[in-house]
Order: sequence, then C-alpha cells, then structure tokens
Amino acid sequence: MTREEFITHVEREQEALRSFLLALCCGKKDDADDLAQDALVKAYLSSTGYQDKGKFRSWLFKIAHNTFLNHKASCRTMESIEAARTLIGNTSAESSFAHQDLYLALRTLPPKERSAITLFYLSGYSIKEIASITESSEDAVKQQLSRGRNKLKERLKI
Repeated sequence: MTREEFITHVEREQEALRSFLLALCCGKKDDADDLAQDALVKAYLSSTGYQDKGKFRSWLFKIAHNTFLNHKASCRTMESIEAARTLIGNTSAESSFAHQDLYLALRTLPPKERSAITLFYLSGYSIKEIASITESSEDAVKQQLSRGRNKLKERLKI
C-alpha cells in the first residue's frame, strides 16, 4: 500500500476509529485520541503487509483493539457505576457528556466484554467480524456479548 492510499483509507475511517476508541475508553477523549494516534502509527508501519481486500476498517480496528488492550492507561475496570463516577468526579469534562451513564457502565466491564459490546452495538460488526478483530472464537464473542449485556442491564437498571 502506498502512502497516499493509506492516507485515503485513514481519512475515510478516522471518525469511526475515534468513536470506537472513545467508547472503549469510556468517554475519555484524551485517552482515545492517544490510542488512535498510536494505532495509526502502528498501522502505517505495518501497511506494507496489508492486502487490500476491502477490509481496511477491520484491519485498522484490530490494530486499535490490540493497542487498547496493551495500553497501561486504558480504562480501568470499576466495580460499580458509583465507583466510576467518584473516579471522574463532578467537575470532570466527562460529566457533561451526553452518554455519561453508558460510559460509566462500560467502565465496569472487563476489556474483552467492553470491546465486544462496543464493536457489536456501536460499530455494527457481526460476531464473525468481532472474532476476527479480537482474535477470539465466535463462541467466545457470543459469551462476551451475553455477559456484557447482562452486566450493563444490571448496572443501568434496564
């Protein structure tokens, strides 16, 4: 892939990538932006091995997902929404964010469940695609989705 092709693909997918990482980082824009930048650098460095089969977004999300999982400062798993709310405080910029309760609830999920929920519900990926991105089996993804949904229902009182 040439530099120009890479830039064209990134321009098309950048917003989706940032939205995906923002959800994984529970609304923490600075963390999501840092991870997006790291993922894009990794993708660019690996772009010579990319085989264009119309799956650039999946390939990029896989890199972003692995970057998220490997990042030491990614969203810590919290025991409850109240614990997450205490962590960010009332003066935080995130407290004015429209989806605060969802992000606080996502923060309570383990990273794999958070990833599955985010990819399926917020990014629209199929279970098969999520399995490929997260390097898991389809059964594992189904289990992560089920557990994540149940925990979110409980924590959001749905």
